[in-house]
Amino acid sequence: GDGTTTAVVLAGELLSKAEELIDQDVHPTVIIDGYKKASAEALQILDSLAITVDPTDTKTLRQIASTSMGTKAVATSKDYLATLATSAVTQVVDNSSGKTKADIERIKVLKKHGEGIEQTELVKGIVLDKEIAHSDMPKRVEKARIALLNTKLEIEKTEFDAKITIESPDQMKMFLGEEETMMRKMVEKIAESKANVVLSEKGIDDVVLHFLAKRGILAVKNLSSGDMEKLGRATGGKVVASLKDLSAESLGEAKLVEEVKIGDDKLLYIRECKDPKAVTIVIRGGSEHVIEEAERSLHDGLCVVRNVVEDGKIVAGGGSVEAELAKQLRDFAVKVGGREQLAVQCYAEAVESIPVTLAQNA
Repeated sequence: GDGTTTAVVLAGELLSKAEELIDQDVHPTVIIDGYKKASAEALQILDSLAITVDPTDTKTLRQIASTSMGTKAVATSKDYLATLATSAVTQVVDNSSGKTKADIERIKVLKKHGEGIEQTELVKGIVLDKEIAHSDMPKRVEKARIALLNTKLEIEKTEFDAKITIESPDQMKMFLGEEETMMRKMVEKIAESKANVVLSEKGIDDVVLHFLAKRGILAVKNLSSGDMEKLGRATGGKVVASLKDLSAESLGEAKLVEEVKIGDDKLLYIRECKDPKAVTIVIRGGSEHVIEEAERSLHDGLCVVRNVVEDGKIVAGGGSVEAELAKQLRDFAVKVGGREQLAVQCYAEAVESIPVTLAQNA
């Protein structure tokens, strides 16, 4: 997530200090042992300096996310994006295992050209980069009951080679009629479950689409397995692998499913799900560069909020913690003694390079 520059600067400093020690004939294993002791001590010092944060305190979480975006290209919209990041992470928090977990894989990020960054929105549900599968289907369904299918809605080809000999037009008609009847039954099974939206990971035959459209059922086909998993979490529905398993209990729910045209593209919005454990952020921006920057910044913000929600601790920024660490590690070095003392001192200097670099840049 955030803090990549800090990590790189720190690693570089630790290496260059180690090189100086090797030039003074300090053995690499001694340097490693010194660094390990300094690192363990540093973590304890950090723990003692940390401020506890309540994971439900959205005001503080917003400030933290905003801080992480303050140095990015989107700094002018940082408060707006920070609010979105905080809402998204707090929505997908999971306390079921007794520990607070916030999996940001459950936050889908979609990028679409046009509008400004301020038009970026958080959807309490999933947005699919797909069109509705048939032109006669409704473009908007309120109080959606959603069937999530991982099965083909088409006539299965047999596994083995088989030939059917048809000798008269009547037999041909019967054969085609039988196929149509099978497809009709599929649609009836879906209608019986009271579903009015069908989202399928596999293909759907054109005839089935025609029958679904006649019944006023909206359908989307060929979704990715990742999207299907998120849809299950967002709508509370179960992904069924066979139409036999489809029932009213396995359906997901959403207040509104609608197709929205953005530029030349059409997106399917599944909005206001009951208690979504997966959400979507649709990033807007005037150019490719702006959108890419916004996505990177948003990812940092999401990671920071996730870390705070999971760890429940923060420390002050601006290099102040590093300065305090360096001070306390120098005192600690004296206690370590021996040649390892040199390594601990070098570790302290490396940590101090962060406020030093900030001061130079300022």
